[in-house]
Amino acid sequence: MDSSQVAVVATGGRRVPRGLRGLALTDLDGLTGFRRVVVAGSHAELSAVLTRLLRADRLDVEVAHVARPWQVRRALTGTATRVPLIRDETGTVLTRAAYWLPPEGQQKIRGEGVVDDDWLFDGEITGVRIEPTTSMPGLRASALSPRMRPTRWIAGRAAQLGTTGALVVRDGVAGPRPVRRSTFYRHTAGWLRVAS
Repeated sequence: MDSSQVAVVATGGRRVPRGLRGLALTDLDGLTGFRRVVVAGSHAELSAVLTRLLRADRLDVEVAHVARPWQVRRALTGTATRVPLIRDETGTVLTRAAYWLPPEGQQKIRGEGVVDDDWLFDGEITGVRIEPTTSMPGLRASALSPRMRPTRWIAGRAAQLGTTGALVVRDGVAGPRPVRRSTFYRHTAGWLRVAS
């Protein structure tokens, strides 16, 4: 790919990895001017890039994620494949993992959670972990043990929670306040992931 069609997104004062330093730099507002963007940073930063592309209706832009220096070459030369894009009801994209956790001062979540037509829980639970998958149906979710470990994964298109109150954590970023409802689901179109 012509290097003029590739840009690097490095946020938070992060240094651009050596192999990417000759490329254009862009912020979230300039993403759509390139054919491929390389995100040098965390999963939260990758999520922010994909969220912006989703909202701009530009899921035709190829996206590579570089978290380690050895991933640079693949980010530039790898082939992009379309994988499921998992988002929530706020339009925020999930790239690694989300959690439904008890609000501050509580030990458990009270309510019910389902993945498609399968029950995750009904009653009280320590928490739930949700992860996107690179193949259909698009996500998987598991109730968490008291030691915060997944117990049984259920794959599906959507994971839904109804509760008296839960904190939503998306790719390491906690929501501003507890919610009573939360849904993560597969968007109608996937994103173009450059495997690293």
